Amino acid sequence: MKVLSCFDGMSCGQIALNKAGIDYSTYYASELDKYAIQVTQANYPNTVQLGDIRSVDPLALPKIDLLIGGSPCQGFSFAGKQLNFEDPRSKLFFDFARLKETLKPKYFLLENVRMSKESQDIISKYMGCEPVAINSALVSAQSRQRLYWTNIPFTMPEDKGIVLGDILENGFTDRDKAHCIDANYAKGGNLKSYFDKGRRQLVFNKPIQVNPSKKAGGKQPYIQDRVFSKQGKSHALTASFASRTNVDDNGYRKLTPLECERLQTVPEGYTNHVSNTQRYKMLGNGWTVDVIVAILEGINKCE
Repeated sequence: MKVLSCFDGMSCGQIALNKAGIDYSTYYASELDKYAIQVTQANYPNTVQLGDIRSVDPLALPKIDLLIGGSPCQGFSFAGKQLNFEDPRSKLFFDFARLKETLKPKYFLLENVRMSKESQDIISKYMGCEPVAINSALVSAQSRQRLYWTNIPFTMPEDKGIVLGDILENGFTDRDKAHCIDANYAKGGNLKSYFDKGRRQLVFNKPIQVNPSKKAGGKQPYIQDRVFSKQGKSHALTASFASRTNVDDNGYRKLTPLECERLQTVPEGYTNHVSNTQRYKMLGNGWTVDVIVAILEGINKCE
């Protein structure tokens, strides 16, 4: 099997192929980020790097059996400006569509974020199928909703029951599943963004107790005293929760690169060939590998 991976990043596709037990003879990768390429080549030195997808000539390639990719999502994400296809990064999707149309691979897989129905329908038209929504929370300790367009018949991954406390090197957490990590996670977070906006997962240095407060009129307890658990189990929290905790500025940290590898079900130490800043970036941009494994395993049933 010959594989072409567009927007390959640190080559989560190869990790998934190997975990799924799918043999491939050649793996072509289209990627521009030099740090991601460095990590890929350190782990998979036989990868054939093709560079910018806009310059990939399908006529210069052999028969491709599997085409995969996760096109840049900044123009689609509900967390961004939603410029859709006006964003030059999101326009790169059409290069994936161009290669799919010309190469006519036996199998294809495209991943992207949740987006407006209008944008989703455009992508579905080019892919010739509707997407399947999968949350990485089924196979990891991270809540990460993504859409997958594919012609591979597959079975939805089963819930492995992994919680955030399972993957922490140390510390305590207030939830079962981490907030979705992104390419900017290296910047870290703060209590307000974490509790009020549900962004930038934090880990706490010690169990912290919530002071009880009152509803309007002061008659009923609004939030009872609660202690954060290392196992990641807690009651529901409200947006104003941060103002009633005993956490100070030195009482929390961001996830470590190793913990982020575990969230993305990437082999431990896979990204340790570059700086931590670059590790966070590529892990935030990458795939949750075990979701891709579940999809690719469908190929084994077809062959």
